[in-house]
Amino acid sequence: MSQQRVAYFYNADVGNFHYGPGHPMKPHRLAVTHSLVLNYGLHKKMQIYKPYRASAHDMCRFHSEDYIEFLQNVTPQNIQSYSKDLLHYNVGDDCPVFEGLFDFCSMYTGASLEGAMKLNNNACDIAINWSGGLHHAKKFEPSGFCYVNDIVIAILELLKYHPRVLYIDIDVHHGDGVQEAFYLTDRVMTVSFHKYGNYFFPGTGDMYEIGAESGRYYSVNVPLKEGIDDQSYVQVFKPVISNVMEFYRPTAIVLQCGADSLAGDRLGCFSLSTRGHGECVKFVKNLNVPTLVVGGGGYTLRNVARCWTYETSLLVDENISNELPYTEYLEFFAPDFQLHPDVSNTNNANSKQYLEAITKHVYDNLKMCQHSPAVQMTHVPGDFFPEEYRIKDEPDPDVKMTQEEADKIVEPKNEFYDDEKDNDRDQPVENKEP
Repeated sequence: MSQQRVAYFYNADVGNFHYGPGHPMKPHRLAVTHSLVLNYGLHKKMQIYKPYRASAHDMCRFHSEDYIEFLQNVTPQNIQSYSKDLLHYNVGDDCPVFEGLFDFCSMYTGASLEGAMKLNNNACDIAINWSGGLHHAKKFEPSGFCYVNDIVIAILELLKYHPRVLYIDIDVHHGDGVQEAFYLTDRVMTVSFHKYGNYFFPGTGDMYEIGAESGRYYSVNVPLKEGIDDQSYVQVFKPVISNVMEFYRPTAIVLQCGADSLAGDRLGCFSLSTRGHGECVKFVKNLNVPTLVVGGGGYTLRNVARCWTYETSLLVDENISNELPYTEYLEFFAPDFQLHPDVSNTNNANSKQYLEAITKHVYDNLKMCQHSPAVQMTHVPGDFFPEEYRIKDEPDPDVKMTQEEADKIVEPKNEFYDDEKDNDRDQPVENKEP
């Protein structure tokens, strides 16, 4: 198999935002991850892009216009004048208003959207955006630290070219926002592996949530119990994804790599190692289907950075040392300074029989799907790519792109599809909110 071309999206400003004192979500984890990626030399194996910033129009391909307008206008300084809207839009402790909120959403959403566009135009085989993956955001409101659902917007872009898109979620929390957006269609299959039960957020993701109408059997949920380890996780992940590939045959994949499923996460309760988490990424990569890889949850900063750095190395087929390179953040990784920290044994509440029963349930439901659902493809809207956007010559992977060169290939702001007749905006969306 030939080397897969990897595009990596990173905006140096994205790690500078702050949700507020004591909040578990730390965008700074992105700066720490990027520093490790650079100091391991992984940038030499990828095309590095400073990503496009998503506009309000881009966000309104999924979200309501009044909600996006609220995100654009509200600030910590004028928050008092939005007291009714704060209640209406579910803004508060989990999803606070912080300085630069809309800019933050614009950066992480734009990177996922541009990754989807590069995949559509065969400019890469794998696109990586660790700042994305905010899977809880709903059409009309934020949820679970997520304001704009970059995943849904990227999938809508992929659907312009791909008849079937597979979404895989390995965050400890259920990918409810993405499932809800595509609950009524067979164009997208959502597969989520997550903790379920005991009032664990967001409270959705039962194995009997299977989709409805045209989307019946196209939502797949794998509810897991606390303490699941590498061996048990892989025991269920590989057969489920293999069966999904056999029955659904997607032509593009979006993989959400939430790192809160790692052992020792501040909000998680699983016992995966970085190697176990990475095994899922490696398995999906080896399917050899165009793939957008995004981040997600992860609330023990040093573990998130190690995990996503390791997974970057897997995606570019590079073996990297367990001994961390020197970076300005090295003290974060004391006392071991290793890429793969030891995982202490915890009680795994997932029996072999339980996992086998879930796998069988998923398989039985997949048999109810038509093989490769027929899709009536309509006229594909143009992307307005300039001619120089398309890669003509393979770049030398050993030559690092300068910032100036990277900036030259960043698409101008008017380049994204902005026709009022956006076919993808009419995708069926189930609204479960009151």
